[in-house]
Amino acid sequence: MTIFTINEVTKTFTNGEVDEQVLKGINLSLQEGEITALIGASGSGKSTLLTIAAGLQSATDGQILFQRKRMTDMNPEQIRKIRASEFGFVFQSSHLVPFLTVEEQLLLMLDVSETKLSKRAQKEEIEKTLQWVDMNHRKNAFPSSLSGGEKQRVAIARAIIHRPKILFADEPTASLDSKRSKDVMTLMRKLTKTLQITTLMVTHDEEMLPYADRIITMKDGLIL
Repeated sequence: MTIFTINEVTKTFTNGEVDEQVLKGINLSLQEGEITALIGASGSGKSTLLTIAAGLQSATDGQILFQRKRMTDMNPEQIRKIRASEFGFVFQSSHLVPFLTVEEQLLLMLDVSETKLSKRAQKEEIEKTLQWVDMNHRKNAFPSSLSGGEKQRVAIARAIIHRPKILFADEPTASLDSKRSKDVMTLMRKLTKTLQITTLMVTHDEEMLPYADRIITMKDGLIL
């Protein structure tokens, strides 16, 4: 089932008196429970497309529909609420809060997403999610004591603790070695299928492509 649609999306940046069109009429549909990988050379527009799809910046023209609702017609507060409650984010860096434990990182996300759970239900969800990413034994640890792979596992747990419909992943394995990268992608694929999350991922690493259901190649602001 199609859950997310990008129709004729363009993006133009103005540098002084020069306009640079980074996206040139992108059309893309995302299916529930699938991982779609965006690949292409630097400057191809893939990261710009991801951030526009995620509501982190606006398109110059075109439409973005999430569950048939036009995000491009929403005001900033409406988009913020969708990002907080329906979207999850994983980036190249884990961006963990240094003074919060692993458990507190996930609790903060539940608060931000305004999940209506009791304290007991929150604790149960956190324990279940940390078990999924094999980090329950580290729930009281601070980020400074975690390895790179462990930090990214916590970042993934934080991204899915509120059960988002869409997961946006921008180079999620770029800072990891080959083994940890494969472990993280195995985990992301398992969670995508188990929770029926729709994942849109930008990557330069061709070894990560077998974990995707679809591979979209971009060049010069276009989908090839």
